[in-house]
Amino acid sequence: MSLRNLLYLFAITIIASCNNPSGKEALFTFKKNSAGVELFENGSPVFFYQQAQKKLGGEYVCNNYIHPLYNLYGDTLTEESPADHLYHRGIFWAWHQVYINGQSIGDGWIMEDISQEVAGLTTKVEEGSAILGLKVLWKSPNFDNNNSAFIEEHTTIRVHKSQPGIRLIDFDISLKALTPGVEIGGSDNPKGYGGFCTRIKLPADLKFVSEIGPVTPQKLQIKAGPWMDFSGSIGKEGSITGLSILCHPTTPNYPAPWILRSKTSMQNIVFPGQERVEVPTGEPLVLRYRLVIHNGGASDINIAQLQEEYEKMKPD
Repeated sequence: MSLRNLLYLFAITIIASCNNPSGKEALFTFKKNSAGVELFENGSPVFFYQQAQKKLGGEYVCNNYIHPLYNLYGDTLTEESPADHLYHRGIFWAWHQVYINGQSIGDGWIMEDISQEVAGLTTKVEEGSAILGLKVLWKSPNFDNNNSAFIEEHTTIRVHKSQPGIRLIDFDISLKALTPGVEIGGSDNPKGYGGFCTRIKLPADLKFVSEIGPVTPQKLQIKAGPWMDFSGSIGKEGSITGLSILCHPTTPNYPAPWILRSKTSMQNIVFPGQERVEVPTGEPLVLRYRLVIHNGGASDINIAQLQEEYEKMKPD
């Protein structure tokens, strides 16, 4: 082998060792395609982020959501476009009421006259976590004829290295108005549902548990503390799998109320409710939640301790 080739191989070795100083294969891997990006941990799927617009049920054009979301065994936890609600879509954040200067410009829950352009997508793998960064521009044909965005969303999704029987996923959703007078709100009725939602599979044995103990879903909002667990026979061959939603104390309506459903619907940690809130043009409105995906039921992990640890985390 020539001296030139030897020097080339030496240079490649040095670069590889700098990018991967441990010499081990990367823990997390992102794989992009025309529809979005999938995340793997040690070769096992974690989630898929839907970047491109997708027609659900032949009617609703949606994007900017997570589906599938997997448990630690690789089973799919979420549903997309189920027959009962064709616009439900895995892990999503959305609002029925979208107003500018007191006038409705669309419905972000069903994406009627609202579109979300993913103008930026970044992926990063660092020690102990994988980070998906999103810049999303909200537009409407009822605002500047769809030529300008009225909200700029920056969302960060951080997946922590899985622990025995547990995976933590953090969502930081930042909303900034690009024009004065923008407001968002949940459904315009006493339910007031809207905000961060999970459309997960709903087996007959699904249990709802909060810091106050077992919870029975009601038609209207329930105040049950900053976290809620949903566990049941979601995994393969009837294995018990759980998903918890935790709310960070910097979220404006902490501890937020809950809309819970035992069948044919989604689970929602409510923000802001029926009454609309203004999206600021200066310091953005930031919502922070953590998903805990775990093996077994709520009693098999210490969710209260996980909530306490999450509350101690300082935002980036």
